[in-house]
Amino acid sequence: MADTPRKAYHHGNLRQALVEATLELVVEKGPLGFTLAEAARRAGVSAAAPYRHFKGREELIEEAALQGFEMFADLMEHAYKDGQPSALSAFSATGRAYLAFARKNPGHYITMFESGVSIAGNSALKAASDRAFGVLTRAADALSQHMPPDRRPPPSMVSHHIWALSHGVVELFARGDPGTKSPYSAEDLLESGTGIYLRGLGLIPPDTD
Repeated sequence: MADTPRKAYHHGNLRQALVEATLELVVEKGPLGFTLAEAARRAGVSAAAPYRHFKGREELIEEAALQGFEMFADLMEHAYKDGQPSALSAFSATGRAYLAFARKNPGHYITMFESGVSIAGNSALKAASDRAFGVLTRAADALSQHMPPDRRPPPSMVSHHIWALSHGVVELFARGDPGTKSPYSAEDLLESGTGIYLRGLGLIPPDTD
């Protein structure tokens, strides 16, 4: 796709115009495949204009990732619904929300998970990331409440395993060309993989649908 400048941006909203340009570019070229000047050109401004708001391309990507994590956290919280109507259904809803977010917001997803952005080095990023994955950890903890305390797997371990599984399904089967190469939907792959994992830990019984 040609690097076509935007016709205009709303006065006073240059910062967001640059973020939106970056989201387009990371999808087209990858997080390392463009310059700050290209983002400026895509936003329809001079090469010097971004420096009013960002020190460099990395800081611009951090802002895109931050917005993504905040959106992601909101979506995960909405999907979980405080564990209603059941611990298992709420847990499953977070997995579907993960896939939906990756599909609908590929630019944000790339900046969040594939750009090499330092989450630990940015307090706002870390807070938003912790909020999002805190939902998954709470969901895992709720699933284990029927087990004796000494037999419960650590909720954070479960949430990180499910995160890894979800990310793998997204990368291989839910985004881009690889998403067309499986006879099964990404949702079916994630649901069946999650079910096998949770049953193996004893978090859900063998006869649970």
